[in-house]
Amino acid sequence: MSKPRIKICCISSEEEAKMAIQYGASALGLVGHMPSGPGIISNDLILRITKAIPPPIGTFLLTSETIPQKIVAHHKLTRTNTLQIVDSILINAYKFIRDSIPAIKLVQVVHVMDNKSVDEAVKISEYVDAILLDSGNPNLRIKELGGTGKTHDWKLSKKIRKSVNIPIFLAGGLNAENVVQAIEEVEPFGLDLCNGVRTNGKLDEKKLELFMKNALYY
Repeated sequence: MSKPRIKICCISSEEEAKMAIQYGASALGLVGHMPSGPGIISNDLILRITKAIPPPIGTFLLTSETIPQKIVAHHKLTRTNTLQIVDSILINAYKFIRDSIPAIKLVQVVHVMDNKSVDEAVKISEYVDAILLDSGNPNLRIKELGGTGKTHDWKLSKKIRKSVNIPIFLAGGLNAENVVQAIEEVEPFGLDLCNGVRTNGKLDEKKLELFMKNALYY
């Protein structure tokens, strides 16, 4: 089993970005406007952080926009190399986004709630570069689109991973204590986390170091 790539989300400063990279992160999540959840920063700050990140590192813009024109416009304000779409969009929207910003990788979040999530992931996998499996609930009055700190049913995540032919990132409630179990059960391409390496909302160097040690050298 190959070692998973690690994406540290909710990056809020150049200093946090540098710390995450120092400890082995291969991608960073930069959270745009959301209806709820942690880590939201301004588009101007996302752009400043993006400009400071060396090219081999993935920079993911988390956008809650669902209209393709607005998704593209959001990206143009931040210039990340990857778009992470955290809510459901129409299938024909992917083509518009591809045609508008062809060099940008597309990652679609699927919130794993039941077997319907498996079908959703399989359908979407034909249109994006990767799928990120999270534990939100877009059906709530105030949508939960990530950063919940909750795990979901990893058996469903494994089923999705085995059913698609693109990389799978696993998110939702990951921390140093459960990361080895998550890797062994799901065998994802990558891991994504925010709260599990933070204290009072700030990136915690000790938690980050322990998580990376467990995830990459278990």
